[in-house]
Amino acid sequence: MSWQDLVDEAVSFRHELHAHPELPWQERETARRIRAQLDAAGIPWRVCADTGTLATLAADAPGRHVALRGDIDALPINEDSGVPWASTHGGCMHACGHDGHAATLLAAGRWLKAREAQLPGPVTLVFQPAEEGGHGAQKMIEDGALAGVDCIFGWHNWPAIAYGQAVCPDGAVMSANGTFRITVQGRGGHASQPELCRDPVLAGSAITVALQQIVARRLAPQQAAVVSLTSFNAPSGDTVIPNAARLAGSIRLSDSALREELEARISEIATATAQAYGVTAEVEHIRRYDATVNDAGAAAEMRAALAAELGPQWQAQNLRLPIMASEDFSYYQREIPGAFALIGAGQGTGEDWPCHSPHYDFNDALIAPVMRVYSRLAGLPPEDRPG
Repeated sequence: MSWQDLVDEAVSFRHELHAHPELPWQERETARRIRAQLDAAGIPWRVCADTGTLATLAADAPGRHVALRGDIDALPINEDSGVPWASTHGGCMHACGHDGHAATLLAAGRWLKAREAQLPGPVTLVFQPAEEGGHGAQKMIEDGALAGVDCIFGWHNWPAIAYGQAVCPDGAVMSANGTFRITVQGRGGHASQPELCRDPVLAGSAITVALQQIVARRLAPQQAAVVSLTSFNAPSGDTVIPNAARLAGSIRLSDSALREELEARISEIATATAQAYGVTAEVEHIRRYDATVNDAGAAAEMRAALAAELGPQWQAQNLRLPIMASEDFSYYQREIPGAFALIGAGQGTGEDWPCHSPHYDFNDALIAPVMRVYSRLAGLPPEDRPG
């Protein structure tokens, strides 16, 4: 099969995955489709973490063992992209491009399989479920995904970066994250008698405002962090002060070591503010992902591959790092050296919808260059790489 035929088939497969998205830990049909493609290409695989798949090339080659990762899950969003291959599953869409990541990894694996004898060392293809908050990478590791692997590489399409450019720094490329929930308990009653009540809505509003001062006044300016209140729920009648209000929010931090301090400040401010308003506040913290921190050696290798494929002007200059989004690729990097790149998907048309937008669609033009980047990272000799 020619290179172009393989790219065309990868685009078609990407559209197939996009039309049939599945939420984290529900990717059974997605896994079946991927495994059928691996079978057709003669690539051995095994189930990993239920809906995950590990495929291996050149298992007995003596050189360095490289893993290449692609995530496969979708998001609980109603699609409004208008593309012919839009989601056929209501309330679920590939709004982050994992369909493109999976299709690209599969196509790269098919290209490498046809040249397996030229690979210097083993290559593991990691088709990972549940990246979107499901800690899929952690479960894959627990099921042996990194057994014998020396280094791992991954990427994410990024519409805010122009197509043809990318970033892959030493150190942090994406931030750590977490969520929190605050239950404000007051004493409800008639709106005409506020003196007999303890208003959780007023207290919750004060907590919301006070928490916004953590980043501005309790952290050093050099410590990049975000505290966002994203939900305020205090249902009641129009003339009723409710008994309780429930708040929820998200934190982002460039350094995972900052997590404990940020959580402590949120708890301290919420409980002290509640006390000042004559109510109580209970705070629950839910830890999610650590910062995605690139190994310097692996990042240098990936930068060289990106420069070779995208040209000398490949490095994006207008993106401040780390970005405040998060990735569970960080689990792999806690275990072995690894590098993660953000590769530009933006076309500069004014319609470059961001990830997680109902209007978003993956840029198919990324498939071919990232296949070539993966080919380089796998160690395929230059004469056996596509031009």
